[in-house]
Amino acid sequence: MSVISHVIEKVKHIDPEQKEFHQAVIEVLETLEPTVERHPEFVTAGIYERIVEPERVIMFRVPWVTDKGEVSVNRGFRVQFNNALGPFKGGLRFHPSVNLGIIKFLGFEQIFKNSLTTLPMGGGKGGSDFDPKGKSDGEVMRFCQSFMRELYRHIGPETDVPAGDIGVGGREIGYLFGYYKKIRNEHTGVLTGKGLEYGGSLIRPEATGYGTVYFAQEMLATRGQDFKDKIVAVSGSGNVAQYAIEKVNELGGRVITICDSSATIIDEKGIDNDKCCYIMELKNIRRGRIQEYSEKYKTECYLDKNVWDVIRENGIKIDIALPCATQNEIDGQNAKALIANGCFCVAEGANMPSTPEAVDVYQENNILYGPGKAANAGGVATSGLEMSQNSLKLSWTREEVDHRLLLIMKSIHKSCLDASEAYGKKGDYVTGANIAGFIKVARAMLAYGAV
Repeated sequence: MSVISHVIEKVKHIDPEQKEFHQAVIEVLETLEPTVERHPEFVTAGIYERIVEPERVIMFRVPWVTDKGEVSVNRGFRVQFNNALGPFKGGLRFHPSVNLGIIKFLGFEQIFKNSLTTLPMGGGKGGSDFDPKGKSDGEVMRFCQSFMRELYRHIGPETDVPAGDIGVGGREIGYLFGYYKKIRNEHTGVLTGKGLEYGGSLIRPEATGYGTVYFAQEMLATRGQDFKDKIVAVSGSGNVAQYAIEKVNELGGRVITICDSSATIIDEKGIDNDKCCYIMELKNIRRGRIQEYSEKYKTECYLDKNVWDVIRENGIKIDIALPCATQNEIDGQNAKALIANGCFCVAEGANMPSTPEAVDVYQENNILYGPGKAANAGGVATSGLEMSQNSLKLSWTREEVDHRLLLIMKSIHKSCLDASEAYGKKGDYVTGANIAGFIKVARAMLAYGAV
C-alpha cells in the first residue's frame, strides 16, 4: 500500500463518521501522489500522516438565554489545524449543519488555501450548530458573548485569528470582538472582518466574491476569453454571491441566478447593480428570504430547489458557473447538465461545493475548473491584509487593497499552473493548487522537526 493510501485508510478508520473530512483528505492527498517519489524526505518525516491530524481540537458548551428567558445550549468548535506558516487563520461558521467533521474539513482546506496566498497564515476553522436565522439581535448578541467566553482562551493576534463564514457577518463579528475586548482589556487584531470603525479593512466584505471572479478571469484568459456578454450562474445570496455578482456586472457579464436555502430565482434579464443592491438590503439588513426578490421583480421562483437542480431540470443555458453557497451543492448529474447547457468554466466561491463525481465530470470534459482553495482564497487573503494593517496601526485605501487582492489572485493562478506543469499535470488546477499549497507547508514542517 502506498503512503498516500495508508494515510487515507487511517483517517477513515480513526474517524469513520466524518464524511466531509474524508472527502477533503482524499481530494487533496490523491493529487499529492507525484510529491511522494520526488520528496522522500517528506515520507521519512511523516509529513503526510502529520498534516491530516489537527494541532488541537477545542469543543465546548455554549449556553445562552433567549428573549423569552429560556436557556438554550449549543456546541462550539475551534479546530487549530496547522500553524507551520503563521497563526491559525480561518472563519467561524454558525449553521445547524455544523459538526466536528465539517469543521475539520474546512480547517484542512484552509491550510492549503492560506499557503497559496503567500501570506504568513496557518489553517484553522471554527463555529457552532447555532442558527442565527430567525433570532433577534439580542439573542445573537447573547449567543456570541457566551461563545467568546470560552473561545477567548484559545485565540490571539499571534496565535489564532478567526474571521466570518456562513452565518457570521458584520453583526456577529462586532458582538464577538466587543466581548473579547471587554474580557481581555485590549484592542488587538484578533478577529478579521471587523467594521471599518474599529480596525476592519476596506474590500474585506467584497474580497471572496471579487477574488473568485478575478480567478475565473485569469482562467478565461488562458483560452482567450473574458466575462463580456457571458451568461453566469451564481448560487447563494450571502456576501460571496453578492459581490461576485457585482464584479461580474463590472466586467460585462450577465448573472441570471441567485438562491438561498428556501428557493432559487431565475432572472433572464440579468441581476443588474440595482437588483444586487436590493439583494444586499434584503439579506444583510432585513434578513429576508429570496422569494421577496421574485415578488418585486416578477421573476421565476423555484421553492426548495438549488440553482443547479433548476438549471438541470429546465435546460437553462449558461457559460460560467460560480457556486457560492455551501459544500457539495453540485453533484455529478448537475455537472453533466451544466456542460450540456454550454458551461465551460466553473470557479468555486464556496468551500468544496462540487462533489468528487462533479469534479471528475469537469476534468473529463476539459472545462476550466478553479477549486475553492484557489478560487475563493481572496477572502482569507484580504483577512491577511487586515491583519497587516492592524499590526501596522494604519488603513490602506480601497484602491490599494483591491489592487493587492487582484495581484494575489493572479499569483495564486500562476502558482497553480506552474505546480501542475512541474509535477506532470499541466493545466490541472486541482493538482496544481494542492501541490503548490502543500509543498510550502511541508517544507516548513520539515524545518521544525517532529513537533
